[in-house]
Amino acid sequence: MIKKLTTDELPELLAELKHWQLSPDNDSILRSFKFADFNEAFGFMTRVAIKAQEMDHHPEWSNVYNKVEITLSTHTAKGLTERDITLARFIDSIT
Repeated sequence: MIKKLTTDELPELLAELKHWQLSPDNDSILRSFKFADFNEAFGFMTRVAIKAQEMDHHPEWSNVYNKVEITLSTHTAKGLTERDITLARFIDSIT
């Protein structure tokens, strides 16, 4: 089973994820993106999808034209895990 991060672990891990917001219930992190157009947004989503598939860890997201909203949480752990932090780091590295 995947271990949920504790409240004590969150501040240090989230400190490096400056553009992500912690949800009010501390069970997910959220980030919004705005791109030049739909093509750029879709290309970004494709890169994230490939990494997510490799990790077998899939984000909740939505896309409207040039905007992408992403929520990361590990449903089996009922909260944030290291997998969410790893995927967020990857996402930050390609933006």
